[in-house]
Formats: sequence, C-alpha cells, structure tokens
Amino acid sequence: MKRFKLLLAAACVFASTQAMAGPATDALSACLADNTTGKDRKDLVRWIFSAMAAHPQMAELSNVSSGKREEIMVAAGRMMTRLIGETCAAQTRAAVRQDGSVAVSKAFEEIGRLAMQELMTNPKVAASLSGLDQYVDRKKIEAAMTTN
Repeated sequence: MKRFKLLLAAACVFASTQAMAGPATDALSACLADNTTGKDRKDLVRWIFSAMAAHPQMAELSNVSSGKREEIMVAAGRMMTRLIGETCAAQTRAAVRQDGSVAVSKAFEEIGRLAMQELMTNPKVAASLSGLDQYVDRKKIEAAMTTN
C-alpha cells in the first residue's frame, strides 16, 4: 500500500527526460539548488502552474487572470535572470559548452523536482493526492506491477 502511494505520488511529479547530463550540468544544477530559496522554488511552480492553466482544457480548473499571469512571469523571469545570468553564470557557460543548451533545461528540471517535493509535503496536497486511492483498482495496478 505504501509502495503504491509512493509510485502514484512519483507519477504526479515532473516527468523527467533521460538525457545524460555531464559534470558541468551537474555543477550548474548544484549551483541553482544552492542559490534558490523556498520562495524562488514556489515562484517557479507558480509559473509552471499558470502556464498549464492557459491550456484550453485546463482553464476551467483555475482562475489565473492575465494580470496575475504577467506578475508570475515577471517574478519567474527575474529569478531565472538572476540565477542564470548572474549567480550561476560561470556554471551556465561551462554546462552549455559541455552539454549544449539542454544543460539549462536539465538543471532547471532538478529545481522543479525540488520545488514539487516541497509542495508535496504540504498536508493538504498530500491528502488530495492520496484521495485518488479510492478511485483506483488496486488489484489491476498490482497485477500490472507484478513481475513473473
């Protein structure tokens, strides 16, 4: 049961690409992680959430106004500029030189993962996620996960 909830929660977090990152991209990821605050990570998730809410099939789930979306983008843009263009500029140059432009995406993917972990620890979020249990056919899921 606990394993199932853990897998379900993991499935709800950012889907990760499996492109290999080199040491320079790892250093950029570490720099970003070391230099972001909880507020920065929340700003990143707010930006992702507001972008997803712009999708026509998701719009009914949120009431993000165009003014609020702009405010969120300004905050996220400032944070990314500070991190990539100032605080971690040397690590960014090295990572892009070694791994190409995908390095920045991979590094921010790690920050997104950290941000989602922080949000998932909120009791209301955890309760909402675990609420899915009542609508899942556990026997079918467990049968699909069984290795023979």
